[in-house]
Formats: sequence, structure tokens, C-alpha cells
Amino acid sequence: MKVAKLLSILFVVTFFTSCVSVRVSTDYDRQANFNQYKSFAFFKPGIDKAEISDLDKKRILRAIESEMLSKGFIKSENPDILVSIFTQERERVDMYNNYGWSWGPGWGGGWNPWWGMGYNNVYTRTEGSLYIDLIDAKEKELVWQGKGTGYLTKDTEKKQERINEFVKEILGKFPPGIGQ
Repeated sequence: MKVAKLLSILFVVTFFTSCVSVRVSTDYDRQANFNQYKSFAFFKPGIDKAEISDLDKKRILRAIESEMLSKGFIKSENPDILVSIFTQERERVDMYNNYGWSWGPGWGGGWNPWWGMGYNNVYTRTEGSLYIDLIDAKEKELVWQGKGTGYLTKDTEKKQERINEFVKEILGKFPPGIGQ
């Protein structure tokens, strides 16, 4: 019984720590000269298409602006790069069966050990993906795209923190060659 409890605790700890990470992938135009980009602005038509609340859009844009400024970019009316976003989300339902040794009534009326199913755990989580597109403002061509995927929080108090984590992880791979 102690082993089953220990395994259950280990599962819960693993489950919740796996929810914290953001999986990131990037792609970029190998011909683009990323050293020429010094300023940015948000691409409103692209951002308006993102199917999330206006509050979440503001949170994401604040986080992107903060990261871009920390990388030495300046926000400009006449930018080198336009920043756009796209989001996706899906519900995941995970079910885990806990098997293990237990004690129960056996043949002959005594209590005997037996192997069996203890209980089921069902978890519903929302997994989201945030795409950050960087578009060459002069050529109007996509030059870099980063995608972060991870579990979202419904807790409004922790939403900005989670969005900051997504954006930091994604833009940590920009410009190409840094953090790749």
C-alpha cells in the first residue's frame, strides 16, 4: 500500500511539473540578415485575427514588447520588423489507472494480498500554442516564426506569469543562432 501511495505522489508531482514547461520550436528564412533588424512594431491585422480575448492579447503583446526591448530592439512607427501572433488551444483528457498490490478477502475467508486496480485518475487540461511571427516590414515576408506549446492556467492571477514564460521561452530562440 505504501508503494501505491508513493507512486501516486510521484505521478502527481511529475504531472504538475510537466505542466510548467513550454516546448518551443522555431523556423526562419536562412537568407535573411537578422543583424539589420533594430526596430519593431505590432502587425495589427494579424493580431486582430487571433481568437483569444482582448485582455489576453494585451498580456501577450506586453510580454513580447518587454522581451524585444530587453534584446535591444526599439519600438518604432517605422519598424524593420512587424510582430504578429496566432494562438491555438485544445482540451486534453488524460486518464491514469493505478495498479498495485492490495489486501482483500481471499478464498477461505482470510485476507490475502492480490494484484489489482486501485483507482482511476482523470485530468482535464487545456494545452495552448502561441505562434510569434516576425515579418520583414520592407519586404512584407515572414522571416522568423517561433511556436511555444504548453499547458495554460485558468487562474487569472497567474495568467500573465504563464504568458511571460511562453514569450520568454519562444523569443529566447531569436535571433537565430542564439539559444538554438
